[in-house]
Amino acid sequence: MSNYPSEPEFEQAYNELASTLENSSLFQQKPEYRTALKVVSIPERVIQFRVIWEDDARNLQVNRGYRVQFNSALGPYKGGLRLHPTVNLSILKFLGFEQIFKNALTGLNMGGGKGGADFDPKGKSDAEIRRFCVAFMRELSKHIGADTDVPAGDIGVGGREIGFMFGAYRKIRNKFEGVLTGKGLAWGGSLIRPEATGYGLVYYVGHMLEHYGAGDWKGKRVAISGSGNVAQYAALKCIDLGATVVSLSDSKGCLVAEGDNGITPEDVKAIADIKVKRQALTSYDHQGRLKWIEGARPWLHVGKVDIALPSATQNEVSKEEAEGLVAAGCRFVAEGSNMGCTQEAIDVFEAHRKENKGDAVWYAPGKAANCGGVAVSGLEMAQNSQRLSWTTEEVDEKLKNIMKDCFFEGLETAKKYVETAEGELPSLVAGSNIAGFVKVAQAMQDQGDWW
Repeated sequence: MSNYPSEPEFEQAYNELASTLENSSLFQQKPEYRTALKVVSIPERVIQFRVIWEDDARNLQVNRGYRVQFNSALGPYKGGLRLHPTVNLSILKFLGFEQIFKNALTGLNMGGGKGGADFDPKGKSDAEIRRFCVAFMRELSKHIGADTDVPAGDIGVGGREIGFMFGAYRKIRNKFEGVLTGKGLAWGGSLIRPEATGYGLVYYVGHMLEHYGAGDWKGKRVAISGSGNVAQYAALKCIDLGATVVSLSDSKGCLVAEGDNGITPEDVKAIADIKVKRQALTSYDHQGRLKWIEGARPWLHVGKVDIALPSATQNEVSKEEAEGLVAAGCRFVAEGSNMGCTQEAIDVFEAHRKENKGDAVWYAPGKAANCGGVAVSGLEMAQNSQRLSWTTEEVDEKLKNIMKDCFFEGLETAKKYVETAEGELPSLVAGSNIAGFVKVAQAMQDQGDWW
């Protein structure tokens, strides 16, 4: 990966996948897959464009827009649009690369892609966001379609932005089609889509708990980072299943529940209202029931927890924080965010898994644990293709089955390709990486992308 010295996030994502493939028996059993890895690591297409829009003061503004169409061997490119000042090509290539294998693990016909712009929606009026979204879609619409590339939301892109973009696409292309997911329910959206990533994360960890012999969620203490869509719905589902949620966070710091207290559904709903207004957690009046820690992530401040769910952004658990979680008795770590743990943190968890067997930390990577969001996006695409709407119960049941299949596919693949000592838990990161990679590589070979 020395060809990408200025793309650290993408290099990290590539190395994380490549190292697990190298350390398994996959290349010994199927050496031809080394060729597939070389091919799959280069996007099929990278689109970069300028976005010119006008602010409320009638001043011209310009941003960089992107769409990385990484791999379409399994279906149309599928992945979110991120609006955030940190957006650059490295971040979008990392996210698009992860998306390929995440989408493969859902079992649905979706390729991998990612896009967005270095536009910051915070502090912007509705009119400014609408003008930006229309200008952004004016260029992006040339490159997407229901059978080509179906973007969704990501950081900075919620229902409002999807609505503005869909309306612009409809006018520009004169087509009403399933070109975006996360749409409003009245115009092609799916029930459970907003909740899907958080719910799916909890369903996945439920299988980890059961397989580990740790029972169910009742009585478990859970640390969650982030306070956006994923964190909110993961927290609500954990509480609903009998767990105690002890933290939420944002870029300014973290809220921690001390003692026997936990974050309540009322807290989560109030925080959701704050986040819709693009306000920081500091504006939430919790009336002294929670502790605010400025400029910190929650991991070293939550005390003893059973489960950690990083659900904010990439690289939000460091080596030191991983060691702190292990020392505090945490035994399950599953990523609600993409690449939520640094490689050094993953190494801490994986070393503990190998050395401690029955009392080990078990780590699940985002490409498996948080694939519920894109899974329900895929279900939204299916409903759009059939001009149908499924009930909440139907979508939720399909989501549960997808997360179950994703867990067991990673588990069984790890047993097949990764040497595991007696009594040792299989590596979910290796199993998930290998399972997703093999599925995509085989489809690419069948279609002549490598030989």
